[in-house]
Amino acid sequence: MSAKKISIEDVAQRAGVSITTVSRVINNFPTVSKKNRAKVEEAIAHLNFKPNVSAQRLARGLNTAVGLVMPGYPGIFHSFYAIEIIRGIGHACETLHLDLVFHITNGMNPLNTSNVGGVIFADIIENRKQLESILSEGIPCMVINNIVDDLKVNFIAVDNFKGAEMAVDYLFGLGHTKIATVTGSLQTQGGVHRFDGYKSGLKQKGLIFTEDYVYEGDYSRRSARIGLEKFLSLKEDRPTAIFAASDDMASEIINVALEQGLKVPKDLSVIGFDDNPIGLYGSVSLTTIRQPLFKMAEEAVKQLNAIVSGRRHSPVKQVLAPELVVRESCASPGA
Repeated sequence: MSAKKISIEDVAQRAGVSITTVSRVINNFPTVSKKNRAKVEEAIAHLNFKPNVSAQRLARGLNTAVGLVMPGYPGIFHSFYAIEIIRGIGHACETLHLDLVFHITNGMNPLNTSNVGGVIFADIIENRKQLESILSEGIPCMVINNIVDDLKVNFIAVDNFKGAEMAVDYLFGLGHTKIATVTGSLQTQGGVHRFDGYKSGLKQKGLIFTEDYVYEGDYSRRSARIGLEKFLSLKEDRPTAIFAASDDMASEIINVALEQGLKVPKDLSVIGFDDNPIGLYGSVSLTTIRQPLFKMAEEAVKQLNAIVSGRRHSPVKQVLAPELVVRESCASPGA
């Protein structure tokens, strides 16, 4: 094979890595693993490959594109979470003059990262293998909405545990001791952390945890309706307050309570989680725990861009604080 005909694809094939990785080695990017760098350097030497201008241009071009990988769950484009993440990432890309490549995935197929400089994972639900694969290529990655302790990956997340504790603390401060919860999906880290924070909040206040006050939901309005019906069926010690793990569920709980002739917050206090604008426009404006989704997404792009451009070398391990937003849906019992 003539040296003049050797291409970057040939080098990638011999080394068993992506073209992106070869480009990063050629341009001395610091994000390539030692193992992959050694394989690429061996392939370059063996093939007598001479980097050309187009390969270098490809490497420079990678800095101007960010990949966004989002789980393809039902109703994604009706999801407040998804909309805020896309809005925040899009705003940051516009500000930094970066292109955005959007990929919705079921977690089964390999991702094409040949035209991006780094990848943002909007959570890792059933697509962890995709994250591990991209990390093995030495491509800079950022996970948002998930604290990742067992992989060497950058992440920015929200303190869901603390947010749930704040919700219980606020209700207890109003005088509530019978506090129930409709959880989010316990298949997600956010759902688990909010449930654990709820239990921790009860313990801190000396309240006894009981399964009677728990309904395992899935962030859907249907699960919120069923959860409230369970609580209202209790013959004794009905809860006087409910912490719902999302504003969608909290809003539905209020709707069902009003249908049942209850007054919110006189008969039942309700607090949500998200600060979804939907909570402002119901029959009763919703008290909630605000998670800074837009800020999380925007910061993810900024930090990833700093890593790709070589301006940041230390890992990003950031957990953002939630905030209590007080409106009309909570009051002292019987107030």
